[in-house]
Amino acid sequence: MKELLEMLEEIMDIEEDTLETTTVLSELEEWDSLSKLSLMAEAKKNYQKKLSTDEIKSFVTVQDIIDYLQK
Repeated sequence: MKELLEMLEEIMDIEEDTLETTTVLSELEEWDSLSKLSLMAEAKKNYQKKLSTDEIKSFVTVQDIIDYLQK
């Protein structure tokens, strides 16, 4: 899970060890359209998951992203 947090921090260009699983995405100004596109690319490349925009919109917390990528 730590590697997923680090990947998300890198995608959003925020300081390491900033994100927690309980972090609410809508409260992060870094969670923008570019971050969402980057997540889609990373999910496809590293996890063989094709994320739709509806799935991304359904994510509320960082944990939601982690759960999706790990299933």
